[in-house]
Amino acid sequence: MTHDSTFNRRQVFGLGLGAAGLATGLGAREAAAQAATSSSDAMTFGATKHGMSVFGDLKYPADFANFEYVNLKAPKGGAFSTVPSVRAYNQSYQTFNSLNAYILKGEGAQGMDLTFAPLMVRAFDEPDAMYGLVAETVAISEDRLTYRFTLRPQATFHDGSKLTAHDVAFSLNTLKAKGHPLILQQMRDVIGAEAPDDATVVVRFAKGHARDVPLYVAGLPIFSRAYYAKRPFDESTLDIPLGSGPYKVGRFEVNRFVEFERVKDWWGAELAPMRGSYNFDTVRYEFYRDRDVAFEGFTAKNYLFREEFTARVWATRYDFPAIKEGRVKREQLPDQTPSGAQGWFINTRREKFKDPRVREALDLAFDFEWTNKTIMYGAYARTQSPFQNSDMMAEGMPSPEELKLLEPFRGQVPDAVFGPPVSPPVSDGSGQDRALLRKAVHLLRDAGCTVKDGKRLLPNGEPFTVEFLADEPQLQAHHGPYIKNLGTLGIAASLRLVDAVQYRARVEDFDFDMTIQRFSMSATPGDSMRPFFSSQAAATKGSYNLAGIANPAIDALVETIISAPNRAELTIACRAFDRVFRAGRYWVPQWYRTNHPIAYWDVFGHPEKLPRYLGSVGGIELWWNDAAKAQATDKAGKPKAEPVNKP
Repeated sequence: MTHDSTFNRRQVFGLGLGAAGLATGLGAREAAAQAATSSSDAMTFGATKHGMSVFGDLKYPADFANFEYVNLKAPKGGAFSTVPSVRAYNQSYQTFNSLNAYILKGEGAQGMDLTFAPLMVRAFDEPDAMYGLVAETVAISEDRLTYRFTLRPQATFHDGSKLTAHDVAFSLNTLKAKGHPLILQQMRDVIGAEAPDDATVVVRFAKGHARDVPLYVAGLPIFSRAYYAKRPFDESTLDIPLGSGPYKVGRFEVNRFVEFERVKDWWGAELAPMRGSYNFDTVRYEFYRDRDVAFEGFTAKNYLFREEFTARVWATRYDFPAIKEGRVKREQLPDQTPSGAQGWFINTRREKFKDPRVREALDLAFDFEWTNKTIMYGAYARTQSPFQNSDMMAEGMPSPEELKLLEPFRGQVPDAVFGPPVSPPVSDGSGQDRALLRKAVHLLRDAGCTVKDGKRLLPNGEPFTVEFLADEPQLQAHHGPYIKNLGTLGIAASLRLVDAVQYRARVEDFDFDMTIQRFSMSATPGDSMRPFFSSQAAATKGSYNLAGIANPAIDALVETIISAPNRAELTIACRAFDRVFRAGRYWVPQWYRTNHPIAYWDVFGHPEKLPRYLGSVGGIELWWNDAAKAQATDKAGKPKAEPVNKP
């Protein structure tokens, strides 16, 4: 499955810099900045640093030359092309119709983050550390409520205009007021940003803010204040925005493809965090409405790189001539990050799913063992936890430290929380495990769901129906046996396939019974958990809390995770949370794998060992074009393309 890789914040307003403050114009912002600056001057700040992390630890010193995992000898040039495998905010896997990827409206183009430079960038060989890009240094107040960034003098936008602290303050305040709802959630604890001068931006946070909020803010895109003085920020548009990143938008055709051209004289290219990165002259995303068609496009060399998410295709279809001739390579790169959660999430906002016994019965009806063996060629393991493949996943009986966090909720959470963590059932692999289905029948009966004329009825007498919502036909084979087993229980289940736009609209409105979601937590989870699990997110349109989880114990444990003072206590809090979440039976867990199966036309080179916390294969960031291979692979330097309109 593809990844939803958005990290989110909640919305607050403060210092007159929310929606109302922005509407009052520049004068009000400057007045607020002056007042805040005098307050900032009186504060006591810690040492000025070249980077920051959640717990303050940094691997690289101030004078480091480059990240260890990059290839400094990687040549610049060539093209990288692929189909989307991750998405954020308003993006879709199958289409795009807007170049504004940071608002709710429209379907944002993949890759727009390449065109904007943030204050800081991640080091992927550390759990969460960030180092300065637009910001040269950062100083943090002793109470950790104020962060003061000093900008690099050479930072510029693509039109040559200077990037100043006023642009940074404008960007953060605008995203907090008008950004995608997921951004608003992520920025709940951001009070506001001010620019006392061109080189300094001061960002203020609310008391008790999540420890990862400043890192999220440091990674947000920086927009041109002058550019948006003449146009609305929160409108879907195909106008190319003014950026400052390593790439700028090139050719594109709505719903088909978008290209990004490397900025040859980019101001940040030789900075330590960027050396050896972003080596391709052209990065291109191809969009297909159908995965099978997308695969055929790859075999025809319409794009050059593909991460494979379908075990059946990986096992049976990579036998085309270019594979046999060695012109297309296959690899399985290890994934050492938390594998995260993937499954059918149950919309508990709907009355028929409120009883946890009903949700457990739905879980019992899915035969993973048969599905994995018969449909997925045994390539997967069963997902059990949102912290799968990490030490944050609960195992065995709760430790004394976990019990200390859980005891206040005894009687408010299922008793199973205080035993071994709830795990999905293991079937006999027959496809229709009678023992598990019999248990499901008893649970449904206990929940008041009776049978009449062979049909399962809800307690109110209405037929029990389940509609699975999907936007891709490739998973029909996985739904079919599950739907059949639900039919055995008397539940009338069906699969509803809709187009990508309708799917996103329905999911954002929570207009579904069950749908597939995949998300991964970072190695240092924090405020990004709120949009997935909090009660507030359950009522927020467009949030990732698809199951509608509104549980006071989960809310409290999320806050404990967010405020954990060190990694040891963070791990304990995550394990306690994991027990409560799994006992709530909000989903029917699916599957995961601990590697990235990839295929690519043999025109690339990549680092021998990818950094542990990359979370992807790093093709765009860390790979490079190998001219000798390209020539040997039948001039594969650029993908085929239809005639396009030059914007």
